Amino acid sequence: MDKFTKYILGILFLYFLNIVPGWSQQVYSVQIKEDIGPNSWRTLKKAVQQAKSTKADYLLIELNTFGGALNFADSMRSSLLNDNTFKSIVYVHNNAASAGALISLAADYIYMHAGASIGAASVVNQSGEVLPEKYQSYMRGLMRATAEARGRDPKMAEAFVDPSISIPELKEDGKLLTLTTAEAVKVGLAKKEVKSDVDIYSDLQFSKPTVTQHQVSWVDHLIAFLINPLVSGLLIIGIIGGIYFEMQSPGIGFALLVALVCGALFFAPLYLQGLADNWEIAIFILGVILIALEIFVIPGFGVAGIAGIILMLCGLAFSMVANDYFDFKLTQPGLLMNSFIIVVGAMVLAIVLMVIFGKNMLESRAFKRLVLEDEQRSDSGYTSSVTKTNMINKVGVAKTVLRPAGKIEIDNVWYDAVALDGFIDAGEEIYVEKHENYNLFVRKISERNA
Repeated sequence: MDKFTKYILGILFLYFLNIVPGWSQQVYSVQIKEDIGPNSWRTLKKAVQQAKSTKADYLLIELNTFGGALNFADSMRSSLLNDNTFKSIVYVHNNAASAGALISLAADYIYMHAGASIGAASVVNQSGEVLPEKYQSYMRGLMRATAEARGRDPKMAEAFVDPSISIPELKEDGKLLTLTTAEAVKVGLAKKEVKSDVDIYSDLQFSKPTVTQHQVSWVDHLIAFLINPLVSGLLIIGIIGGIYFEMQSPGIGFALLVALVCGALFFAPLYLQGLADNWEIAIFILGVILIALEIFVIPGFGVAGIAGIILMLCGLAFSMVANDYFDFKLTQPGLLMNSFIIVVGAMVLAIVLMVIFGKNMLESRAFKRLVLEDEQRSDSGYTSSVTKTNMINKVGVAKTVLRPAGKIEIDNVWYDAVALDGFIDAGEEIYVEKHENYNLFVRKISERNA
């Protein structure tokens, strides 16, 4: 046999491998073994993208979950229903409850491990209490539509949510439907009971499938860590604390850097996960601006300050939950309230820490090594130090608003000063009551004469 004949036979052999079912099948495999939420949605979304880019024939999802957020479950089931570039397989490894059942119904094939279960998909809050009818009605519709799209029994899918659906051979009336592996296979919901993915490939007649396992990157691990509620709370403390110290000591720089870094670490992962939106970040920034205006421009504490606090609070809380502007119907019930509790709790803790440690922190040597102070030149009227003996009881005028820090002028020289009464308007006469660490502490002259 000459070389040309061998070449032709080789091509024909490769062609034969590609056209015979079960030969050279490309499988992309991903594991989802957590509550359904932003992390699991991000994992599946990336797995779908990778399956497309590698031209996989099948996407295998090894699923083990007790449920989770309805909005992310809906996004995951829609991703499977709307993609026709590959066939999807859900391998229920132990549990596919609630949101997990919805995702399973969206797959082309369902396989279940021995001892696994699927069902119990009524919508509950985080305490396990069944929510009102409007939530159940929406979930029933999703289950029916998903089952119909894959040629499965919509009544059975609805019975996962509605205890009033009567299926005497599978459940008691008034109870939610939950199927064991054997029951799911018997009624045709699951294709077969298996012990491993090898059994799945055998049942689908894959002789030698090429399996690519999805790898979770360090970026995904970092994002998952940063959106943890505890970490989010700590970042909020950093944001509030940084803004406070920056406004207390204008120009120090380091506090502002801390606030910016914490803000980026808070909003960036939520934005990448599809939780935070542009308008939520915008109202948070607007809130900071209003508070700054209240402190440095508008006398007293009024509408701008209160509005700024509310906008900051809402911007942070809304960013932690999925929504369509102010529509939170798809968010897992209770998450919005939890996010507000986290934000308010973090703000209160930040204020307590600032009251307890704020002054000592600003005056510590370690902090002063990190701060960036404004340059104060002698030709601009500044002096490098103040002599304690000749400044006490000196009379001058406030050149800027003192809230409580600001600038005063005494004998045509400008000094840093702190108002002991908390607020002194620009132009008011003041006198020096004491002097500490190059700062003059002053009161209104009218109070000394009173």
